[in-house]
Amino acid sequence: MPKITSKWLRRRLATVTLMVMVCVTLVVTTGVPFLQASQRVEATSVQGKNGVVASANRYATGAGIEILKAGGNAVDAAVATAAALGVADPFEAGIGGGGFMMIYRKSDNRVITIDGRETAPQSARVDMFKDPNSPEGKNLPLIPNRVSNGAAVGVPGTLLTWTEALNRYGTMPLAKVLAPAIALSEKGFTATPTYIRFLKQNVERFAAFTSTRALFLKAGKVPAVGSKVTNPELGKTYRLVAQKGPNVFYRGEIGKAIVATVQQPPIVKSPPFRVIPGGMTLADLDAYDVQVRHPVTSTYRGYKLYGMGLPSSGGITTIQALNLVEGYNLSQIERTQALHYLIESERLAYAERNAYLGDREFVDVPVSGLTSKAYAKNRRGLIPAGAPAQEQMRAKPGNPFQYQQDPSPSDSGSNLIGVNLDSTEGFSTAHLSVADKFGNVVAYTLTIEQTGGSGMVVPGYGFLLNNELTDFNLDSPNPNTPEPGKRPLSSMAPTILLAPDGRVLAFGSPGGSTIITTVLGIVTNFIDFQMPLPQAIAAPRLSQRNNGSTEVEQGFEKTSIGRALAALGHQLKPVPEIGAATGVIVNPNGTMSAAAEPVRRGGGSAMVVTPTAQS
Repeated sequence: MPKITSKWLRRRLATVTLMVMVCVTLVVTTGVPFLQASQRVEATSVQGKNGVVASANRYATGAGIEILKAGGNAVDAAVATAAALGVADPFEAGIGGGGFMMIYRKSDNRVITIDGRETAPQSARVDMFKDPNSPEGKNLPLIPNRVSNGAAVGVPGTLLTWTEALNRYGTMPLAKVLAPAIALSEKGFTATPTYIRFLKQNVERFAAFTSTRALFLKAGKVPAVGSKVTNPELGKTYRLVAQKGPNVFYRGEIGKAIVATVQQPPIVKSPPFRVIPGGMTLADLDAYDVQVRHPVTSTYRGYKLYGMGLPSSGGITTIQALNLVEGYNLSQIERTQALHYLIESERLAYAERNAYLGDREFVDVPVSGLTSKAYAKNRRGLIPAGAPAQEQMRAKPGNPFQYQQDPSPSDSGSNLIGVNLDSTEGFSTAHLSVADKFGNVVAYTLTIEQTGGSGMVVPGYGFLLNNELTDFNLDSPNPNTPEPGKRPLSSMAPTILLAPDGRVLAFGSPGGSTIITTVLGIVTNFIDFQMPLPQAIAAPRLSQRNNGSTEVEQGFEKTSIGRALAALGHQLKPVPEIGAATGVIVNPNGTMSAAAEPVRRGGGSAMVVTPTAQS
C-alpha cells in the first residue's frame, strides 16, 4: 500500500478523472455502456523510446524486446517474436504455416513486403476434397474433415520468410534471434486461459492424431490453466534450423518428416472422423520460395497507406473501402450515418474481392482499376441513404477494367459479374507489430489457418502443420480455385500508414475474412474519429462482408447506435468478438508507443525498451 500523501492523492485523482473522461467519451461516441467502456479503455499500451513490440502473447513480446535490447533492429525482433509465438501460442501461428511481412525502412523511407504465403503442392486439384463415399460427388464437410487431413496442408513459407527478411534487412543471424524461442520451448511457460481455451476447442481433432495427442494432451486430457508447458521437440527443430539453415526444413530431415506426415497422417487406431492423406512431396518443399513484392498503395485524408498485395486481398480491399468512404466527411456527420457509410463501403468492396481476386501469378486481376479513386466515385453512387433492400443485401461487383491503366479489354471480367463466394477462411492467425530505435517498423501477420491448423503435429519436431488449402474455393471457374503451385487468397492485412505530421503507424489483426474490416475500423477510428491508438484498437467493432447481416460485437446491438442502425434497416448479428489487433507508432522526435488488445482473445501484450509512461 503506497503512503498516502497529498502528492499521491493528486496523482490518483488526476488518473481517475482521466479515466472517467475517456469512458464518457467512449459512451458518447460509440454508445457502449459505461462498464464495457471502462473495461476496454484499459488497453495494453506503452510509451517510450529505443524500441517497442506488441503481440498477442507476453512471452513472445518479451522475446522481441530481448532482441531489441541486444542491439537488433525491428526485423530481428519481429522474427524473434514470431518464433516465440510458435512456442507459447502454437495454435494460431508457427513454423508450419505462412504469412505476410511488411517492413518500413527509415533510412530510405521505403516499404517492402515479403510474401510467405503457403503454396499448393503439385497434387492439388479442384476435387481434392471430394467425399469418396458420396454418390453425388459432394465435398467432405469443412469441419472436421476438410480442415484436418494431409490434403489441406500447403507448403509452409514461414521459415523462408524469416531467413529472407533477416538476410536482406536484419542485422543478426537466425541462430541469435531464435535463441529466446529455444529457451522458452525448453524451460517452459505457464499455460494461459487463452492457451487452454484453444486446446479445449480442438480436443476431438487433436485426439485423432498420435503426435498431437502426445504433445498437447496429458493422458488424453486438457491440462489446467497455470500448468507448466514445455516443447523440447520444437526446441530441437529451432536448433536444427539455427545450425543448418532453412535447407534442413525444405530439403533435409525436417522436410522428410513433413512429407511423411502429410502423406500418412499419424492417426490413432480408430479416429473419430475420416482423415484423408495429401500428396505433398519433398520436391514441392524444395520448389518453394518467398516473394519480395511491391506493396499496394493509396492515400486517405492526407495519410499514405501501404497494404499487402496479392495473394492477400487485405491491402486491395482495404483501399477500395477507404476510397469509397473517403467521399463522406465521417468526422462531421452523426455517428450512426458514418457507420452506415462504412458498412455499405465494406459491402461493395467485398463483392469485388470475392469476384476478382486471386493469386496474380495465375489470374489477371484488375488491381489498378479496383483501387482507382475514380472507380470508387462511380461505385459510391450505389450506396443508399439507408440499408439496401433485402434483394440487394448481396452487392454485385462492378466493372473495374475500364479504369485499368493497361490495355485490358473492358469486358475481361464479365464472366465473373454476380459471383459471390462465402469465405471458408479460418479465424485464427496472429499479428505482431515492432518498431526499433532507428525508426524502422514491421507489421507481420502469420498463420496456420484454423485454430490448431490441420491438427497434425509433425512427429518428433513439435509443430503443427497448416490447413491453408481450405482457403481455396472449390467451385470452378473462379479466381481462387486450387492449382499446383498456386497461393490461396488471404485476408491478412498488415498495414503501414505514414501520417502528414511524420508519424509512422503499423498495425494489423487476425480474424480470417474479418481482418480487413478490423483494419478499416482502426483506420477510421484513428483518423476520422481522432481516437488514440489504444482506443482505436479497443473500440467495439462491426464487420460487413457482403452478407445479409452485419456482424457486431456482443452488446453493440443494444446500444443507441446499434438500435439506430437497425432502424435504418441493417440486420445486426452479435458475435463474441472480431479480430485481435496490435499496433505501434513512431513519432518524428523518436519516441514511440505500442498497443495491443485489452480484452479480445484474453488480451495482448505491449512492451517498450525504455518506458516513459505506461497504462
